Amino acid sequence: MASDSMSQEVTILGTGPAGLTAAIYLARAEKKPLVIEGPEPGGQLTYTTEIENYPGVVEDISADKLLANMRQQAQKFGAKFKRGIVKQADFSKNVFELVLESGDLIKTKTVILATGASARWLEIPGEAKYIGQGISSCATCDGFFYKDRSVIVIGGGDSAMEEALFLTKHVSSVKLVHRRLELRASKIMQDRVKANKKVLWHLNRKPLAIKKKGDKLQLLVEVKDDQREEFIEADGIFVAIGHTPNTAFLNGQLKLDANGYIEVERGTAKTNRAGVFACGDVQDSSYRQAITAAGSGCMAALDCERYLMEI
Repeated sequence: MASDSMSQEVTILGTGPAGLTAAIYLARAEKKPLVIEGPEPGGQLTYTTEIENYPGVVEDISADKLLANMRQQAQKFGAKFKRGIVKQADFSKNVFELVLESGDLIKTKTVILATGASARWLEIPGEAKYIGQGISSCATCDGFFYKDRSVIVIGGGDSAMEEALFLTKHVSSVKLVHRRLELRASKIMQDRVKANKKVLWHLNRKPLAIKKKGDKLQLLVEVKDDQREEFIEADGIFVAIGHTPNTAFLNGQLKLDANGYIEVERGTAKTNRAGVFACGDVQDSSYRQAITAAGSGCMAALDCERYLMEI
């Protein structure tokens, strides 16, 4: 039973660059959007320390500061924020219903989904301690900070190969660690990585823990051939074992692609359900950048505003 109920024109789920940009645009359009802030305020961007590639930001800015600025901008124009986790969504009615874990019921004419995708982590000792302090899940976000230094990439799929190749443009060496001898990556991606002399292979090694020694990170691995343990040392570690889009609560109501990302109509933020829009990493498995997320948040807001004018 819902403990409270409120009615909205627009409800935005997520407070990363996509959700906050959508909130800015819709607040300026006087739609007074309600923004639901989930368990990871700011989304994946908060795992990045300094941001240097956001247009218009000349001096380095922390992810927290950039997100705080965007939130303040949205609030300035009238956006409202509410902490909570949506455990159930019902898009079957003309007015949608969202039920939070608290029991609160939100009735809303439109929904913008900006719930993002969560990086998959190894969940080994020491990992959580150094996320954002030497451990990253995004080479294009953080690779520049390791110019002429050594890094480790963990993973065996196409994402890991792409991360490794990108990093070779900046770093002195990439130590590619995978727990099996065989890679899951496509042959063409494997061949490209194997042809790069900056990549050093550490296959059949199971990550066990991450420690710090001076200014270096040490990855403790088990060599599966003989069960001995060894350390692989580097300046940074990139975990590239995939992302999981945050769509479980949708319970099959929207069309998803083979990897669970929300499908949108090409060139728009429209899902297969009228009045429901998606932006940011929850519908983007390719780019996953703050600027592309913000751009798609703008698209979602404009699509939502036009929809409200038509109904």
